[in-house]
Amino acid sequence: MKKKARRSHPQWSGACLLAASALVCTAHAGAQSVDWMSYNGTLSADRFSPLTEITRSNVSSLRQVCTFDTNEHTGFQAVPVVIAGTAYITTDTATYAFDATNCQPRWHSSHVYSPRSELANNHGVAFMNGRLFRTSNDVHAYAIDAKTGNTLWDVSFGNPSKGESAPIAPLAWNGLVFVGNAGGDTFGVTGRVYALDAGDGHVVWKLNVVPDTGEARRTWTKESPKNPPTGGGLWTSFSMDAGNGILYVPAGNPAPDFVLSLHPGLNLYTNAIIAIDARTGRVLSYVQPTKGDFHDWDISAAPAVIITRNGKQLLATAGKSGLLYGIDRSAARATDMGLGTFKTLYATPTTTRSNVATPLTTKSWTRFCPGTQGGTEWNGPAYNPDLNLLYVNAVDWCTSVKLQRLDTLKGEPAKPWTGVDDEKAAFGRFDPKAKWKGWVSAIDADNGKVLWKYQAPTPLLGGITATASELVFSGDLNGDVFALDGRTGKVLWRSATNNAIGGGVITYMAGGRQYVAVSAGMKSPIWPVNSESARVVVYALP
Repeated sequence: MKKKARRSHPQWSGACLLAASALVCTAHAGAQSVDWMSYNGTLSADRFSPLTEITRSNVSSLRQVCTFDTNEHTGFQAVPVVIAGTAYITTDTATYAFDATNCQPRWHSSHVYSPRSELANNHGVAFMNGRLFRTSNDVHAYAIDAKTGNTLWDVSFGNPSKGESAPIAPLAWNGLVFVGNAGGDTFGVTGRVYALDAGDGHVVWKLNVVPDTGEARRTWTKESPKNPPTGGGLWTSFSMDAGNGILYVPAGNPAPDFVLSLHPGLNLYTNAIIAIDARTGRVLSYVQPTKGDFHDWDISAAPAVIITRNGKQLLATAGKSGLLYGIDRSAARATDMGLGTFKTLYATPTTTRSNVATPLTTKSWTRFCPGTQGGTEWNGPAYNPDLNLLYVNAVDWCTSVKLQRLDTLKGEPAKPWTGVDDEKAAFGRFDPKAKWKGWVSAIDADNGKVLWKYQAPTPLLGGITATASELVFSGDLNGDVFALDGRTGKVLWRSATNNAIGGGVITYMAGGRQYVAVSAGMKSPIWPVNSESARVVVYALP
């Protein structure tokens, strides 16, 4: 007899119903589900599944069931959202629905725009009340009928001609859809958070990551027409404490990225996790784990909203700095200015860190690790509440930067605003590919102690997933998807997709059977990898 989902854990509470012969548990207040209901699994972004059919003892028997191939060659960074047996996956310009048990297509819709985004990436859909919600890099958000693929509404919330884009995976909650714009490394572009009405897409509220006025704006002490506030881009996804209606927004770095003298101080709310009243858009609190950034070390991935074994209310935040931050979120409350009530309890290295304090100069190239594409990129940690362990993917790849002289540095609209003295390498010069690698770290959620580490041959970019059967699934840029023992880090299973994994690995139950799916086939101008077409490969036990 196949095991069903465990539903006794207090974090798995929620309303459940039978739909299409599969158990579907709604994602209220961090409740878990046998579906994969959002980009990071749940609104709390803990990337944890209660499913137990696939175990440490039988995972080696996993076999490929089917492949859904988009036949697109693109920056594939989305993961499927799976609802009642149907999987929904996105590329830059298309949305696909397919049967999650056999990969047979159900519908396909397109949103074509011009000129196309250089990165051509998108992180996926949100689902609520029979509708899908997604963004595109012409800075549009739109709703799609989940049954038919028909577009229900389509709104613009930015300007791509300024260098803005929108690869973000929305979050949907309580009749609202939360989105934001990217482009914070582009001259004069700052991030904005929007709450859209799920019914017709109109703006309910908007929050500027760099406020127009007030105490936070006064932290930009060097701003001028030639050096406008720049940064705070939003390009992955958000997370929520749904029970208390708090939205957590990870904001990107200030710019020019590497020229600290042009953005000294806090530069709020860049490189911060912003706690926002989800109903009104009011800032409740914030924390800035990475201060004084001059390495392009975004706080980009959504934090996991968790309660530890010892009862600590944490935001588990993995940054491009190569650190996992355990942030006490228990102080979230309404304040007049919203300036600084969260405390960082620990900061645990997840990858190589060197030369992190060495000043960058105009005279020579300075090498530092993690590099500008290092640490944790667009996918945050997974959390197993039974083991009280956080699992973090990381990139180990270093970068060298030489600064342009200030008397020659000039920003241009829609152009990168980084300060590197090489127009062909705006984000620095990377170590040879032969030197890169990746890590999975297992970290005690209460104290930040590392219990084990797994070294991968390539950076690990895709989403990592933990299960109640003490498995950890991930995948690398060689295209290998693998399962680790959650207690020890031992490799228990591996399969070659032969396509770089930039989206990640999820698991779900459909038709009473547990499946594992991996998004493989990322092609990118900034990641030197080999891939064929973007595809979802699905596995199950025999």
